[in-house]
Amino acid sequence: MRYSDTDLNGKTILITGGAGFIGSNLAFYFQEYHPNAHIVVLDSFRSTQTLSNGNLKSFGHFKNLIGFCGEVISGDINDKALMATLMQNYQFDYIFHEAAISDTTALEQDLMIQTNVNAFKDLLDIAVVHGANMVYASSGATYGDAPSPQVVGREAPQNVYGFSKLMMDHLGRHYAKKHPNISIVGLRYFNVYGPREFFKNKTSSMVVQFGHQLLAGKNPKLFEGSDKILRDFIYIEDILQANILSMNPKESGVFNVGTGKARSFQSMVDILQSELGTHYACEYIPNPYIGRYQFHTEADIETTKEILGYAPRFSFEEGIAAYVPEIKRLFEQELS
Repeated sequence: MRYSDTDLNGKTILITGGAGFIGSNLAFYFQEYHPNAHIVVLDSFRSTQTLSNGNLKSFGHFKNLIGFCGEVISGDINDKALMATLMQNYQFDYIFHEAAISDTTALEQDLMIQTNVNAFKDLLDIAVVHGANMVYASSGATYGDAPSPQVVGREAPQNVYGFSKLMMDHLGRHYAKKHPNISIVGLRYFNVYGPREFFKNKTSSMVVQFGHQLLAGKNPKLFEGSDKILRDFIYIEDILQANILSMNPKESGVFNVGTGKARSFQSMVDILQSELGTHYACEYIPNPYIGRYQFHTEADIETTKEILGYAPRFSFEEGIAAYVPEIKRLFEQELS
């Protein structure tokens, strides 16, 4: 669905993290609805490099971009020479910054701050010189254990990832105040699910992970009390909507992007079973993360509605129903 009538003919758009989950969806959105725009995708792409927790350092995957006809650059946003090339050899009109170390269990504080905060400053400098509007990925992780509904301004990050995103928000506000000729919008994504997340491996949503458990004929394993563990789950199409509406906003700022309605992990499995036609008994296991685990997240999206004109279109039932054909395709083509 097209979310804006903005004329992008001849415009140049940079998408960092463009081979990842949200970035690749943005790339295809612009390709479909703005075929005369010049889309530049930058991604470090995956390699054999891992973090100390064993997870991949980068989740970017070429398969997320099969069918994309724009420009693709393989590179790391921490590379100062690459940033200089982007500054000098391009003239961006819009920058969508999705690249990050997004693994919330990563222990490398130095790499997290360098990648998520310091490299963001380099991109902001490019935006200022080019006169480009910036939309960047913040995160609901900035709230930590803050009570629901989570409201911008009441943050309490519990890990270095959430801290790094909060520092990004502070930096973005500083630049927006100093450079009012461009807009800088931070979007605090809550629990996103949908097509092109599969290559995030263990960090992909539990929607696709539970879906594949069920398709494999396995009983879904849930933490005890999963009917009382709630999250604000948001389908990728509503994330796209928020990004597109942020291109030319009424004002710069940081905004929550969720549905405003918390749903349980139990309901997730129940909806999947209904859509897939399965009837496996749930197995309940002790939750090993009590004390460092969010039991309830729900985005306050009133300001997002007011300033960006955002209105979530997909309920949890509708989002999962839309996603199920892709979950089945992945199971048949990537897992079987």
